[in-house]
Amino acid sequence: MPPFTVLHVCMGNICRSPMAERLLALAVRERLARRGGVDPGRADELVHSHSAGTGGWHAGEEMNPPAARQVATRGGSVEGFAARKLRSDLIDAADLVLTATADQQEYVVALRPDAASRTFVLGEFGRLLAAVDAAGLPPAEATGAAVYARGVALVEAAHAARQGAAALPTDDLDDPWGRGDQCFSRVADEIEESIHPLAIALLP
Repeated sequence: MPPFTVLHVCMGNICRSPMAERLLALAVRERLARRGGVDPGRADELVHSHSAGTGGWHAGEEMNPPAARQVATRGGSVEGFAARKLRSDLIDAADLVLTATADQQEYVVALRPDAASRTFVLGEFGRLLAAVDAAGLPPAEATGAAVYARGVALVEAAHAARQGAAALPTDDLDDPWGRGDQCFSRVADEIEESIHPLAIALLP
């Protein structure tokens, strides 16, 4: 059921997955603004982007400051963010789970084996999107039901495109925690390389 829900997962939920969460939300708002007809402020009604960490050490904390700077300088919002530990019910409710690394993908699937077909390393999903024929997806409209149907079909097509192959080592996002703004900027760029095509596929 709408909205199409994307769950981003990393280790501590203060760097990579929060950036992915907020940058996807930003990308969806930008797509709506470009299309017109729907208030970009209603983006969360179409695509719900949220995140969690495999560990709970940082639960309740704000986004790591360099991560927050990347989101803010790119036009996104960091307001209201609080880190949390991944729970099974979050996986169950997600239509798409995007992890920072293959290890975290394995963690998600170990918790919920039935989520394997909708769980991808972020870089892997970005690669697979290029192999999906958008013409075969349900019609693109800026309504909750249409975006949900298109998103679910997109995930099914990406899963079929991977043909059982494992993610590549290059699909992993480096952990920028404790490193400088330059590293955070590079990781945010890599996140956007997959997030932007996803937003465009959902709302062309």
